[in-house]
Amino acid sequence: MKPPFEAVSRKLLAWGSGRREDLPWRRTRDPYRILVSEIMLQQTQVATVIPYYHRFLKAFPTLRSLAEAPLDKVLKAWEGLGYYSRARNLNRLAREVIRNDGGCLPASFEKWRRLPGIGDYTAGAMASFAFGQDVPALDGNTIRVITRLFGIERDPATSSVKKKLRTITQRLIPFGQGRRVNLALMDLGATVCLPRAPRCGECPLRRNCTGYKKGIQNRLPVRSERKPVPSVLAVIGVIRKNGRVLIARRPARGLLGGLWEFPGGKPRPGESLTEALQREVREETGLKVSVRKPLMVVKHVYSHFRVELHVFLCDFMKGMPKPLGCDDLKWVALGRLRDYPFPKANQVIISRLFLRKALNL
Repeated sequence: MKPPFEAVSRKLLAWGSGRREDLPWRRTRDPYRILVSEIMLQQTQVATVIPYYHRFLKAFPTLRSLAEAPLDKVLKAWEGLGYYSRARNLNRLAREVIRNDGGCLPASFEKWRRLPGIGDYTAGAMASFAFGQDVPALDGNTIRVITRLFGIERDPATSSVKKKLRTITQRLIPFGQGRRVNLALMDLGATVCLPRAPRCGECPLRRNCTGYKKGIQNRLPVRSERKPVPSVLAVIGVIRKNGRVLIARRPARGLLGGLWEFPGGKPRPGESLTEALQREVREETGLKVSVRKPLMVVKHVYSHFRVELHVFLCDFMKGMPKPLGCDDLKWVALGRLRDYPFPKANQVIISRLFLRKALNL
């Protein structure tokens, strides 16, 4: 027997009315500010997002100011938050809306879905939270609640189950209550219907929960087996010339697109680290360098692989810098490195360089 939709909706709304998370984006109905929060909250925890949210809005208080900002400045404001394609897409979205819609963000799910970087969840969240539309907003917390509540024992990542979850959640939304129901489902998943240890005794829906009745709530939602995370070895060169170092901007598309980094790449089979670095620098920049000594090893984990960066101090020997394997190259004084947006692993290298300078090493 499936949970009765009207009864579940009433309980959700009653529970949600009795609590409110005091988050900065919940104190506003400004669509732009809500949009910034929703993009930042993708794959990132609330506590991490809050200071970035304030910093980003201070730099870009309006959609137009974001649209007019160069990508470097946008990425610098985003620096450290990760998943940089979100920042690039947000910048593109702002430009597109200013250019095509006079700066007016859309109200409907369908129009949101056509904008850069906007998936089903964000489209639903914006239509619901910013414009009061009665549409589902299926984030990870909501998906967990619905799969347990309705005892759905199939992977929610599949298209057929996604469609079913949207249909179910839509039926839970009474007329005019989209925002309240979506917030209640999210908050229930974030505070009670937890991933590993759900607090079923505190849940207002436990009498209606199929997963709880069957004793399978801890096994839901079903997840496909994850593939092993590959490891990548790379060599990086801090190339020095007349008190400056060379930095390269990554291609705009792809992993860490638009960010700056120190040149380098992956060794080929049979190459030493020094040989690989000299070849990679030549192929990426057109320069010949002398590899002097190791600086450090940086280990970093991304969402789908881990990397081990072997960093060397290098001296420029000859050649004219040419962006052969990157979008741009610059010689930059050490003191100006922090003016540019870098990936987190490169920020660790920069900190070590500043420390060496302070210690006169």
